[in-house]
Amino acid sequence: MGLKPEEVTSIIKKELEKYRTRIRVESIGTVIQVGDTIARAYGLDDVMVGELVQFPNNIMGMVLNLEEDSVGIVIFGTDNPDQAIREGDIVKRTGKIIQVPVGEALVGRVVSALGKPIDGKGPLNTDKFRAIEAEAPNVVHRQPVNESLETGIKAIDSMIPIGRGQRELLIGDRQTGKTAIAIDTIINQKGKGVYCIYVGIGQKMSSIVAVAETLEKYGAMEYTTIVSSSSRASASLQYIAPYSACAIGEEFMYSGKHALVVYDDLSKHAQAYRQLSLLLRRPPGREAYPGDVFYLHARLLERAAKLNDELGAGSLTAIPIIETQAGDITSYIPTNVISITDGQIYLENDLFYAGVRPAINVGLSVSRVGGKAQSKAMRQVAGKLRLDLAQYRELVSFTQFGTELDKTTQSQLSRGERVVEILKQGQFKPMPIAKQVMIIYCATSGFLDDIEINRIKEFETSFLKYISEYQRGLEKEISEIKELTKDLIDKLDSVIISFKDNFKKSS
Repeated sequence: MGLKPEEVTSIIKKELEKYRTRIRVESIGTVIQVGDTIARAYGLDDVMVGELVQFPNNIMGMVLNLEEDSVGIVIFGTDNPDQAIREGDIVKRTGKIIQVPVGEALVGRVVSALGKPIDGKGPLNTDKFRAIEAEAPNVVHRQPVNESLETGIKAIDSMIPIGRGQRELLIGDRQTGKTAIAIDTIINQKGKGVYCIYVGIGQKMSSIVAVAETLEKYGAMEYTTIVSSSSRASASLQYIAPYSACAIGEEFMYSGKHALVVYDDLSKHAQAYRQLSLLLRRPPGREAYPGDVFYLHARLLERAAKLNDELGAGSLTAIPIIETQAGDITSYIPTNVISITDGQIYLENDLFYAGVRPAINVGLSVSRVGGKAQSKAMRQVAGKLRLDLAQYRELVSFTQFGTELDKTTQSQLSRGERVVEILKQGQFKPMPIAKQVMIIYCATSGFLDDIEINRIKEFETSFLKYISEYQRGLEKEISEIKELTKDLIDKLDSVIISFKDNFKKSS
């Protein structure tokens, strides 16, 4: 049965009433120049700095320069952006800033600077994202750093302690063991509830693979995420990599958990930023770095914090690494980062080649948090340690003149030699705090003064094995009480004397 004309008219009227015109306005620009992972676009009048923009073929970029008649854009996500993007291409605003996936799904994974998995283990099962640039917690949101982040390295835990929420710089020439200390610190977090993020910036791909294999071998990938931005990656990806890693760590911090981020290394990060800045024609300053290179690292490292109890008491600890040239810590980027951080661990070439490993120069290394991040037991035994070492270094340089030495000086030299020997430590062998306390107590209390210098390491190995096998109760007591009471000191003295007698008889 057909519809009457008035019914047809009524239906058409109803449909017309429902129809509403939807006008979608898009802000677009035109690429006027492209090269070296940098594009310049005309238009995009209302775009923001740091905003993501979209090129054809779903290639993304980030706006870094706003100029009078064009915008400077760094390009991400393609091996040959200069070939994939051409002059005259349309570029669109997205209204978003760069975000990376975050959360538990990233634990045990290797991801790119954009948060994309590159380990062949499938997609990331997370719906949480966090902007790579974020405001650092203010003073009200923080609390003092007072909880120790144990590295397992005797020289650091005793003299240059690191606290959760601290920023401690690792600085030294290439091949002096900076990454080794960082990896040992990550390995030592096993079972301590600290999530670790290692970011390789401008490193050889083989070095990043070696780090991943080492962490896998020691069971550390169970709580670690690796952000890879190797030397093969573009300068734009090397530039955003540490910010992505920081955002991944911040998710844990704001969830009331503890996280550690290792930036390896920020020298190459500054060089990548310098490259981008020069290509964007920003005015060069000292050593051709742009004027805001200090802010580049300040806004990254300031995000490390120990949050107050109302915000969940989570923490984000930062260990940036800086490579020096010929031991020069007074050059531009090293001094910048030293002034941003809460202390530095300086690794020296001469010590490294002399067989002192880790090659930490105690005189130039400092922790501005200090004893607040140490257990009382460690403070008790390590108090004299720095002084003994400093006196030893002075006397060693003094004795080079061939002066006759009195007995007191000879005993100080002898003690210093043994302390240096005790502080030597093999790679991938982090040590629990209780054992560190016991062996350092042996050195600073004079129990090793009559042991031949070439047998000190043998004594240490045998003593720690003896503790593990026969004195587990004593080790547990020191771990739990975290203080050397008179009763504990008496017990420790008798254990050391008894073991030492047997050690001497066996020689």
